[in-house]
Amino acid sequence: MSTTTPVLVPAGTWVVDTAHSKVGFAVKHMGIATVRGEFTEFEGTLQIGEGGLSSATATGAVKVASVDTNEAQRDEHLRSADFFDAERHPELRFTSKRVEPVGAESFRLTGDLTINGVTNEIQLVAEVQGTDVDPWGNERVGLEITGQLSRGDYGMKFNQALGSGNMLVADKVKLALDVSAVKQA
Repeated sequence: MSTTTPVLVPAGTWVVDTAHSKVGFAVKHMGIATVRGEFTEFEGTLQIGEGGLSSATATGAVKVASVDTNEAQRDEHLRSADFFDAERHPELRFTSKRVEPVGAESFRLTGDLTINGVTNEIQLVAEVQGTDVDPWGNERVGLEITGQLSRGDYGMKFNQALGSGNMLVADKVKLALDVSAVKQA
């Protein structure tokens, strides 16, 4: 009996279509509410060789200044040295080390994430939403990518203890990316 690796995404170079994708995050505020935000300027590439996921690589970059939580004062604070320090570190970067299947329709991306000039290994899970050809003849793949990180691991120590025992901003940040990527000719 032979075991085969499922073909989740066909071989090729897939570039993120930023008009149809979102790079989002969520963090608890005061321990009782969730603040959601996104970065509006980003890019990414997934390269799948003929060997499938075992030969795949993924890279991505996000412009820190594009952070948007729908609250201008908070966004300015997030760009400051208390959080992302956008002036000194204008980009977040991800570079995969390994890509491996974890199910019939999902794969794990293990790689280096750099925020604030600090690089740590992170694991993300990508669920393949499907592939199709758009009305203009472009082959597309849809991915929902999730993960989480600790703000403190990236030097984001700003916080304030509240009388309830909760912290103003949680350390754990959930990541949620909705990606539509186009296969390059």
